[in-house]
Amino acid sequence: MESLILGGTRNLGPAMVGALLQAGHRVTVLNRGVTPDDLPAEVRRLRADRGDRDALARALGGASFDLVVDTTLYNGPDAKAIAAILDGRVGRYVFLSSGQVYLVRGDLPRPFAEEAYDGPVIPPPAPGTHDFEEWRYGAEKRDAEDALADAWRDRRFPFTTLRLPMVNSERDHYHRIEGYLARMRDGGPILIPSGPHLALRHVYGGDVASAITALLGTDAGRGRAYNVAQDETVTIEEFLALLAQMARCDLRLHRVERAVLEAKSLLPDCSPFSERWMSEPDNRRGKAELGLRYTPLRVYLARLVEHHDRARTPAPDGYRRRGEELALAGL
Repeated sequence: MESLILGGTRNLGPAMVGALLQAGHRVTVLNRGVTPDDLPAEVRRLRADRGDRDALARALGGASFDLVVDTTLYNGPDAKAIAAILDGRVGRYVFLSSGQVYLVRGDLPRPFAEEAYDGPVIPPPAPGTHDFEEWRYGAEKRDAEDALADAWRDRRFPFTTLRLPMVNSERDHYHRIEGYLARMRDGGPILIPSGPHLALRHVYGGDVASAITALLGTDAGRGRAYNVAQDETVTIEEFLALLAQMARCDLRLHRVERAVLEAKSLLPDCSPFSERWMSEPDNRRGKAELGLRYTPLRVYLARLVEHHDRARTPAPDGYRRRGEELALAGL
């Protein structure tokens, strides 16, 4: 079996590569070669900027693949390009989309079922704002999904879309869990915005890799979209309390007006899971149709804490302004 991963070196990529190698696949990754690569030697490397259609076509040549996993698709034109290039040359194409495709639909009931995708998109916020960038991300992911759906309708291009919420993994290049752990372990409080927070329904990176391997050897899910998300929905206080328990730390929270944290540019570093653009996908379709199952939140948080302790990873860049956070807490 021949598999191709577009991307493959950050966050989810290494886990996918490992799962496919274990399943007996010959694995190729295609990326720009910018991110440091510690993938196994047997993985074939191709280099191209996937936003350059001609370069992408040259890099792929005439190769065909049983499975393609696209981790770096962010807009409609790139979706049309890859569907055209791989037309007739791929058995299954898996697109990693985002739960953010629901957030640009407006005030939908949570959690979001796949059927909630259909409908108008809210107008864009003011350009140059954080809200605009988040809106654009969700809107362009929708453009990519729509282009793939058109390719399925017109010529049965064999896509399956997996819509992901926040992904917690050992290779998270945003170092969100590490940032929380560093703050817990210095004994000071974690600053979170005062007022209501969105409920958290994330997913473990290893479970995304398992969802992809679950598609192997079956025709189920072709031309369909599935939410991929953990079973538990928790508050941010519950999430952080469980993380502190796994790390054997005391949890101290200090609430500050969101506007103050934003004005000082301390968000999202001080509390990345306090984001106002936080999706909450309903995972029932994937469990019923694909048999997807998820690692309990308690179990995977313990794995992440153990990993970071063993790796002795340094505090992330977002921790460098910790002194300002403590001063704002009166310490």
